Amino acid sequence: MEGTEIPETFVKETGYTKDLETLMANAILEERETSGQAANATEKQKELEKWKENVAKAENLKSNMLLLKLAADEKRRNHQDKLRELKDRENKIVMEITRTQEDCKRTLSGINEQNDLLRREIQALKAKCEAKNAKCGEFAQSFQLKRDIPEKKMKCTHLENIENEDDCMNISCLFHITPKIPFRLNQGEALITFEQESVAQELIKKHSHTVQMENEKIRLQALPVTLETGVVFELHSKISQRNLHVSNIPDLNIPEEWMRDKLELHFCQTKLGGGVQKVAYDSRSQMALITFAEPLDANDIAWFGPYSFHTSGWTLSFLVSPVTQSHLEQFQIFSGISKKTILLTGIKVEGEDEESVEDLIVIHFQKASNGGGEVESIKYASKGNQIAYFENYADDVI
Repeated sequence: MEGTEIPETFVKETGYTKDLETLMANAILEERETSGQAANATEKQKELEKWKENVAKAENLKSNMLLLKLAADEKRRNHQDKLRELKDRENKIVMEITRTQEDCKRTLSGINEQNDLLRREIQALKAKCEAKNAKCGEFAQSFQLKRDIPEKKMKCTHLENIENEDDCMNISCLFHITPKIPFRLNQGEALITFEQESVAQELIKKHSHTVQMENEKIRLQALPVTLETGVVFELHSKISQRNLHVSNIPDLNIPEEWMRDKLELHFCQTKLGGGVQKVAYDSRSQMALITFAEPLDANDIAWFGPYSFHTSGWTLSFLVSPVTQSHLEQFQIFSGISKKTILLTGIKVEGEDEESVEDLIVIHFQKASNGGGEVESIKYASKGNQIAYFENYADDVI
């Protein structure tokens, strides 16, 4: 077997077969490639169509997106414009608020200044009011008059023709009131009144005077006398002859008609000048007005005060007074400095009584060489304070 060679023909056939197989394989491959290429071309065509559709959709989408973008840009621009308008309005509002706040601050500052000014004015006015009230209190005290008039003897001076019959039912009185003016005289002071005003005024101008006492000389000061406010007026009064006033009537818890009847019955029994014409009674004020048919006697009218009477087992106590109507006329207020009286201060004398000191002062000021004149009166306070009274500014010391 060794050394055996393969026939050349077989070798050739074997190579040919291989070539044929190769050719066949290549043909198959080519066929496959051709069929594959055809299939690929169909798929590519389909894919191309699909891509074309996708591109068309994408173009449409892009167009829509562009339109949406344009619309969004337009809205954004509108919103930006509105935002700018709002910012401008906000800035204007802020500026206006700031300006308003500044105006308010200035106005508030002005109001505070006015309030401070008004407070000061109010304080000043309160001070003035307090001063005025104090002055009014002084005036009210100085003008205050006592109700009780001292008893005086009166006499009828003349008769008047009565024009109205009602006047016959009244008693008319006229009082000319001139209250005395008080002046406080301190210890070591004297008031001296001269007959002539010129003497008093010249002594006041000289001011300082040396008066010889029994054991020494004293230096006095002459001052004007400033008096308090005085008043003069006329008091006119009418006293009814037919009416009586009853007050302080006790409450008996009975009807007013019954009380009127009891009062009428009582005053009819008292026989004060006639029957009772009318009784006006007020239970709240516990007062009554009795009107008689005939004028009462003057003695009966002058009678008044507490009174009691018995009725139905009760003892009633009330006040009876005449019915008067009063008013002021020719009321005059005057104030000033006394023209004839001067105030002497600085009188320091020991061991001398008031009369001796007054006599020595009068002797000094009556001499014309000392600038004096006739003396009407003198009042000296040796101890403590005293009150001197003036009828008016020109009258003597009382």
